[in-house]
Parts: sequence; structure tokens; C-alpha cells
Amino acid sequence: MTEIPVAIGEEASFAKTIGEADLLMFSAISGDFDPIHVNEDYARTTVFGRRIAHGGLVMGLLSTTASMISRRAVERGSKGVSVSLGYDKIRFLKPAFIGDTLTARYRIEAIDAEAGRSLSRVEVVNQDGELCLAGTHVMRWLPPSEAAA
Repeated sequence: MTEIPVAIGEEASFAKTIGEADLLMFSAISGDFDPIHVNEDYARTTVFGRRIAHGGLVMGLLSTTASMISRRAVERGSKGVSVSLGYDKIRFLKPAFIGDTLTARYRIEAIDAEAGRSLSRVEVVNQDGELCLAGTHVMRWLPPSEAAA
């Protein structure tokens, strides 16, 4: 059984306003230059009426919240290492646009000490409180001996 250095109900959040540079840098990093992300003239002709942020960019904000939870565990004296096992049932519910301020929210909902895992509800909302993304994050908590291996 692994000690899990977090508690059910623990939360973290991170906010960021999406800018033009974010879309361009994410396109360069990911190789995704779909016109819906980078071509304003094309995007105006779509149902969205303007460019939308990449789903991977929106989801990427959750990395910060998971890291915030991990850092807190270390600050409390945890000697183990947390690693992401992945995101389950991610749904993109509403598009995010340039100029939107997105808030990534992370809430620990379950702990499985036998498996050394925590399950967290993750979501991203825009400045109007509209849910843009929802899903579950699975974090693995490795004891110090496994973390060093």
C-alpha cells in the first residue's frame, strides 16, 4: 500500500488568457496548423465565426494544476514522486477563443492507496463560467524507492 500525500477534496486552479501567440506557438510545437486555428478568413466561414484554440492547448492548462497538487505534496514532506497516468473521458464541450480567460480546475475525488493512485475531476471553464472541457485525471504516487529506480 502506498501513502498518498493528498486528500479527497483538495483543489487547485490556474487561469490564463489565451492570446494569438499561444495559438501560434502551440501550432509550431504540435504541428497542427489546421485553418480553424490559424486562418481568420477561413474560421469566419465556419460555425464558430472565428478561430478556436486547439483542444490540446486547452487541455494542457490542466498540467499546471496537476503540478500544483504534486508540489504541495512535496512541500508537506512527501519523498515520493507523482506521475500522470493519463486523462480519462475528456470531453470538449465548448470552444475556446483568442481573448478567452480559461480557468483549469482540479479536484481530488478518490484515493486508491492499494493502487497508489488518486482520481481527480478536471475541468476548464471560460470567463463566463461556461464549461469548455471536463474529464478525469489519474495520478500515480510512487514511493521513494520506486521513484529512484
